[in-house]
Amino acid sequence: MTNDRLEADPTMTRRAAMGAIASAVTVMSGSVVFATDTPKRTSLGLVAYNCGIRRKWMQQRDPKFDLFEPLTFLKHCHCLGAGGMQTSLGVLDAARVKSLKEFAAEHSLCVDGIVNPPKDDGDLARFEAEIRTAAEVGVQAVRTVVMPGRRYEQFKSLSEVREAEARAQKMLELAAPIVTKHRVKLAVENHKDQRIDERLALYKHLNCEFIGATVDTGNSFALLDDPYGVIEALAPYAFAVHFKDQALREYEQGFLLADIPLGQGSFDMQRIAAILKRAKPDIRMMLELITRDPLKVTCLSDQFWATMPQVSGVDLARTLRFVREHPAKTLQEVGSLPLEKQVELEDANIAASLKYAREHQPESFCAWMAGGGVRGGLMHGETDEFGFRPVSSKVHLHDLHATILHLLGLDHLKLTWRHLGRDFRLTDVYGEVVREILT
Repeated sequence: MTNDRLEADPTMTRRAAMGAIASAVTVMSGSVVFATDTPKRTSLGLVAYNCGIRRKWMQQRDPKFDLFEPLTFLKHCHCLGAGGMQTSLGVLDAARVKSLKEFAAEHSLCVDGIVNPPKDDGDLARFEAEIRTAAEVGVQAVRTVVMPGRRYEQFKSLSEVREAEARAQKMLELAAPIVTKHRVKLAVENHKDQRIDERLALYKHLNCEFIGATVDTGNSFALLDDPYGVIEALAPYAFAVHFKDQALREYEQGFLLADIPLGQGSFDMQRIAAILKRAKPDIRMMLELITRDPLKVTCLSDQFWATMPQVSGVDLARTLRFVREHPAKTLQEVGSLPLEKQVELEDANIAASLKYAREHQPESFCAWMAGGGVRGGLMHGETDEFGFRPVSSKVHLHDLHATILHLLGLDHLKLTWRHLGRDFRLTDVYGEVVREILT
């Protein structure tokens, strides 16, 4: 293995990236000063784990300062041009809830929470207090993890995995009445713990409309799941998204798996985004990019297979073929760097990913329609001067679908079926016919 260093963005020098970060956030006597001129926005938010090195660096200078305090972190994300945050909210008093909601609303920012599931009956009061705060803040969803560690590192046998799965199921059964009561979506991450068939079986067993998925777009590859098939399978359950690219490289015990700025890794991120948006058009995604050394996926070791004896050689062959066909040219080596250089690289990784998101996830598109009852010679709606955001006569994707169904003689409100404890229809719970374009 070579120890090549990877710049966060081939088009952005480290000096330029740090300049962009410094123009948005500066540290003065342990406080954060937020600039008034912010970068161009993207709807992509940031997971708190992205900024773990910066938080550590700042706390060394002022132990009382915490970058991950919810409002502080939301302002940090806003200054970087991100569209929101995912972080632990804990239990907030009414004044802090009000400040957080007002800032998010003023700047059209999305908020996801992070919570630990209830371990047992004695932990329910803590869990409900945090879920109540999430409801008051108005989160999109609350992300959680129900099994510890990476499967192939944490457990020694399949029986140990099954015991952990039983505990996970019990925790979610305890959580279900609480999240249903407060109408907060609990999003369980695929955390290198269960393969896709096992996770889908868990969702079907729970059959709770408020328990779904935080779809991590890279994790399941470590368990030899198909990288795009797993997204297709989880997308209908998606409440939140950890949007990440991965750099891959073979090594003697399997392959290396490393978080990398969006668009620089081995996965087709536009394909992944399209799958998720097709299933959940309104979902707001969060970048998860942990700046660290590559992880070792030891899929050629006996210990790896001890926890997954049911997995076929076909899955192993597909995975290793994908790694071989999509190798990373270079990998980031982080642990050997001094802390200041780690902060610099972490900031540059985030800046490069947000730049990619701005360029590859526009918030507007046009559609051309003719015949079938559509009025001719009409242009409906317009974007800003950059073609980035709609500014008048906005038409949501659900509205477009409802209109097409109407032109086909179908009422989208009547195309409803019961599934997983809730009513589904082709336009979800949204959609209005755009009558202005009809003859």
